[in-house]
Amino acid sequence: MRKAGLIAGAAVGGALGLVMLLVIGTFLVAGNIAGGGGGGAAVGLAKGAVPAAYQPLVQRWGNLCPAINPALLAAQLYQESGWNPRAQSHAAAQGIAQFIPGTWAAHGLDGDGDGDRDVWDPADAIPSAASYDCKLAGYVKDAPGDPTHNMLAAYNAGAYAVIRYGGVPPYKETQNYVKIITSLEKSFARPVGRVEPSRQAAGAIHYAQTKLGTPYLWGGTGTAAQGGRFDCSGLTQAAYRTMDIELPRVANDQYNAGPHPARAELLPGDLVFFSDDLTNSRAIRHVGIYVGGGYMIDAPRTGAVIRFTKIDTPDYFGATRVTEDGAKALPKPPPSI
Repeated sequence: MRKAGLIAGAAVGGALGLVMLLVIGTFLVAGNIAGGGGGGAAVGLAKGAVPAAYQPLVQRWGNLCPAINPALLAAQLYQESGWNPRAQSHAAAQGIAQFIPGTWAAHGLDGDGDGDRDVWDPADAIPSAASYDCKLAGYVKDAPGDPTHNMLAAYNAGAYAVIRYGGVPPYKETQNYVKIITSLEKSFARPVGRVEPSRQAAGAIHYAQTKLGTPYLWGGTGTAAQGGRFDCSGLTQAAYRTMDIELPRVANDQYNAGPHPARAELLPGDLVFFSDDLTNSRAIRHVGIYVGGGYMIDAPRTGAVIRFTKIDTPDYFGATRVTEDGAKALPKPPPSI
């Protein structure tokens, strides 16, 4: 876990007051931060959001046609496999892009030019996923509505359904798929301009600050059986649960629960992440809740207590502004057996 000094228990009361001053002061400028967005720029990938091994492929092939972009392609791949090139579903979908054999036979590419089409090789599967998206976009190009939404609907329900209904068909599963991917897209895109402040931030911070001084517990989620103790991601999960936002259990999945503000644009309630590999969000190993002024509340490590500490350390990875839609879009883990 991260190395940093602990605030003594006697200082907790003073820290609470300082937290509130920081929160109030930072939110006073939130209106200015919310309003400065820019448009029209090409979509780039957020720092480290795509594992470094796949980032060049996603950036290149995500620009294959106007209906897709690198962040959208990344969202699909993450939703399909969680970046696991050996993933295989019960329906026989295979690889990082989860092609079923029949679809791969018709649409698989030799993306790396090595003479074969290997569904298990991301250098083939990622280009194939982008190419397949663009072919679907071509099939439904005359349908009314947003071309990207129509492409995603065709991916889920088939091009005929999009053509028949003149856009995204009225299927709950398909409409939900379009919403999931477009929400996840925001967590993979490098923000252009400012990121809108979170409406749930104050409640999450309030919960976290009531836990200051609580001993850390590896795997802790705050249950009575655990004595109300937490690990880092257990604390952030519990804090946002009080605001009816259900985050994933582990820190590296929580990173994809919303867009990513720059360090200079952090607001109270943002989740801040730490890693020994600053190129790969899947290597994130620690998370805290930002409270303003360069400080966060976090549950650091065994033998320590939930504390109030600085975020500016060499292992600072980045931040996420949690949104309800972003959290809902994240892949759900399979039920435990």
